[in-house]
Formats: sequence, structure tokens, C-alpha cells
Amino acid sequence: QVQLQESGPGLVKPSQTLSLTCTVSGGSITISYGTWNWIRQSPGKGLEWMGVIHYDGSTYYNPSLKSRTSISRDTSKNQFSLRLNSLIPEDTAVYYCARAEGWGAYDYWGQGTQVSVSS
Repeated sequence: QVQLQESGPGLVKPSQTLSLTCTVSGGSITISYGTWNWIRQSPGKGLEWMGVIHYDGSTYYNPSLKSRTSISRDTSKNQFSLRLNSLIPEDTAVYYCARAEGWGAYDYWGQGTQVSVSS
């Protein structure tokens, strides 16, 4: 059973950079054809896909966030991370990490972590 757990700060200030980490257990992030995603949900809005890192290390981003987003991984710790810079209050959301098989449906989710952007 694959399990994902997000970690990171709950409160960050505007213009700062958000760093979140997703720790994966029960399966390696390098195994074909897993894809490891970051998704967020702002208050009153639907889910927004932010980006993904594939089992082979390739990354893809939501075009609307690409200029501010970076996803990386640490295979020795079986973790992948999100960096979102130039934060604005509209980045306030619950941030989730999730696994999919290729570009298919998400089959495993973290519990989500609340991030508030406020001065």
C-alpha cells in the first residue's frame, strides 16, 4: 500500500517561497510508470493540478503556474518536493501530493496540508 505524506509550513508571507515535501512509503518513486503530482484546492474552488515529476525524473507543469513552480525529488529519501515562489494571497490552499500511473487517474493521495499566505 503506497502512502504519501505532505510536510511544510502552514503560514508563509507574500513574496516568499513555499517549499513542501511529499514523503512516500510503500513504493519507490522511481518505479515505472509512477507519476508524482502536486495538486491544490483553494477555498471555494476546485482542484488545480500544479505539476508532476515522473518515475524517470522528467517534470511537467501547469502553464499558468510554470513560471513560479519547481518540482524536484530525492530518491535516497523517496521524497519529492514543490517550490512555489513569489507567493500571493491567492496561493492560499490545501496542497496535496498524489500518485498516478502514467497520465491516468490518481490512485493514492496524501491527506493534504493547509498553506496560508498572509502578512
